[in-house]
Amino acid sequence: MSSASPSYQGHRYPVEVISHCVWLYFRFPLSFREVEELMLERGVLVSYETIRRWCAKFGQAYANGLRRRRPRPGDTWHLDEVFIRINGEQKYLWRAVDQDGTVLDILVQNRRDTAAARRFFRRLLKTTRTVPRVIVTDKLRSYGAVHRQVMPSVEHRSHKGLNNRAENSHQPTRQRERAMKGFRSVGAAQRFLAAFSGISPHFRPRRHLMTAAHYRAEMTVRFAIWDQVTGVAGLSAAA
Repeated sequence: MSSASPSYQGHRYPVEVISHCVWLYFRFPLSFREVEELMLERGVLVSYETIRRWCAKFGQAYANGLRRRRPRPGDTWHLDEVFIRINGEQKYLWRAVDQDGTVLDILVQNRRDTAAARRFFRRLLKTTRTVPRVIVTDKLRSYGAVHRQVMPSVEHRSHKGLNNRAENSHQPTRQRERAMKGFRSVGAAQRFLAAFSGISPHFRPRRHLMTAAHYRAEMTVRFAIWDQVTGVAGLSAAA
């Protein structure tokens, strides 16, 4: 993958405005209209439809850039699945995180069976390009069946009480799901959550484990990385 920042050719708004709007939308439970209002307060006139197009075009690119700058995933992976309502129908959101809570991948699927588990396992291995030492899941039998097929050499711990790490990682998604009043299609949910799971956690360090000074220093570093990913840092250096 290229590490170059996205191209903004043809956009009349500066990259600082575009990246700030995308950050607001994916970082906080805001609607496009609320982001429009926040930008208006700052004297920037931009429509919510334009913000929507920016998020669709640049959100995933920014998320991919942040993922490329992450350290190697931990060797213990927690996998979990929860149901979500999409246009009134029940679907399933599969998620994997490592022992530090870093989101490794997400996948929205119609079912919660062995075929769906196999698809998620294979996608996860392809995305991370690594194999864990341990996987931790709940008692869903599909995990055990696919574990034996796809990664039999990896230790599998199946116990609901051990999987709080993955279950807790669903909370920000639930918050956004409520704010957005649900998703309208599987494709729209997958696109939003793929970008959201890459951007939002970047700005959510485990603050309860940090002093105030450590937290501010960590956030300064993370904002600097964001500027590099979006291309804002390159413009500042050129100036």
